[in-house]
Amino acid sequence: MSVTLELPLALHILEGYLAENKYVESAEADAAIAKALGAAPSAEFAAVSKWYAEVNKEAAPAAAAAEEEDDDIDLFGSDDEEVDEEAEKIKAQRLAEYQAKKAAKPKTIAKTTVTLDVKPWDDETDIDAMTKAVKEIKMDGLLWGGHQHVPVGFGIKKLQINCVVEDDKVALDDLADAIQELEDYVQSVDVAAMQKI
Repeated sequence: MSVTLELPLALHILEGYLAENKYVESAEADAAIAKALGAAPSAEFAAVSKWYAEVNKEAAPAAAAAEEEDDDIDLFGSDDEEVDEEAEKIKAQRLAEYQAKKAAKPKTIAKTTVTLDVKPWDDETDIDAMTKAVKEIKMDGLLWGGHQHVPVGFGIKKLQINCVVEDDKVALDDLADAIQELEDYVQSVDVAAMQKI
């Protein structure tokens, strides 16, 4: 037999009954009545409120287990096989833009400032002709700078000459060999100073 009561009247009846009893009848009956109430009763019905919380606590683990199965939220990224094609397309486009920008950027050229000491054979060697012959040496990546004639002793002067070389294009050994090929003027070539630019 099914009986329908108005909610306020039903709450007063339940309050009187639950003041003496912990449950209505069985778990199924308690669940049906709690479902019929819909929401927790107001605080004025203390016994019913306590009973409602107790009945819903027993129903909560089953509901929570069902909810957990449905709720698979991955907060730290996804290992799903689904791939966001739009995100992949944007990523590829940005990577291509970065590579193009990197390729267009001029590459820094490593250069070194070198001071060479070029020593003549003796005091009779024409130092000005030696300077002219050394500066006529041409190499890709070689730029001659200033020079001076430094006294060594006994009337002999050496040529001290500056140059800038691109490290990738000019080897100092090759430059020294090219200067020493001027056998009429040059006895030896030494690197006096060297500094990376």
